[in-house]
Amino acid sequence: MPALGSGSLPNRARKASRSAAFRRSQVPSIRQARNQWYYYFRKWRIDGTWERINRAIRERLRVRLNRDPQPSAGIVDSQSVKSTGVGGQERGYDGGKKIKGRKRHLLVDTEGFVLKAKVHSAKVMDWDGIKTLLRRADEHFPRLKHLWVDAGYRGEDKGKDWVQKTLGWSVDLVERPRSATPKEVLMAWAEQWKKEGVMVDWEKLLPPRGFVVLPRRWVVERSFAWISHNRRMSKDYERLCASGEAFVYAAMSRLMLRRLART
Repeated sequence: MPALGSGSLPNRARKASRSAAFRRSQVPSIRQARNQWYYYFRKWRIDGTWERINRAIRERLRVRLNRDPQPSAGIVDSQSVKSTGVGGQERGYDGGKKIKGRKRHLLVDTEGFVLKAKVHSAKVMDWDGIKTLLRRADEHFPRLKHLWVDAGYRGEDKGKDWVQKTLGWSVDLVERPRSATPKEVLMAWAEQWKKEGVMVDWEKLLPPRGFVVLPRRWVVERSFAWISHNRRMSKDYERLCASGEAFVYAAMSRLMLRRLART
């Protein structure tokens, strides 16, 4: 039987196998890389590194925008997002938004940059969620003295009242325009005043039509939109609420880094 040369099919197969084994030993597998990424994500989530990164970038960007590193005013609001079937706790149903999942509670400055994030069950009412969000906020943000909130934070010892009594901050309650009085009623009022000798233009009593921008409320709504541009934030995919909070800080840090590079 003739000897097989180095270029024969069995030898070429052995060489290819040894070469592939060498490459696998030099290049880490996808699983190894994924485990390494999650190791650092989890470690930074536990020791608060994600929040510190967000704070450091935010303060530097505020200085670049000729603002004080520490804000003096902020806006608070929540966003209910759907959760997935990955399991985990802290899930509930938001009856107002008709959403089953979790809430992202944000405290942002007047530029829309996240100061504090808290993720909890969607069934937690806003006036209770703000207490968890602003825990020790007066220590973390010593210059912060004023807040804007929506009507969901109304109530005695709830939301606005709790902030004023506990933290000593001033709070503005920004509400949507009330429903308009029927046109027929306004016309009748104008006719009655006309009989008394007073001319009233009833059309000026009508509220503006269409979409109305609420003072300062649009800032935090824009922050939610910024965060939702990241695919991972389109829903709540996390088992732990702390992981959701870490992703909020990571998403906002990414946005602020891009702005810092352009300024």
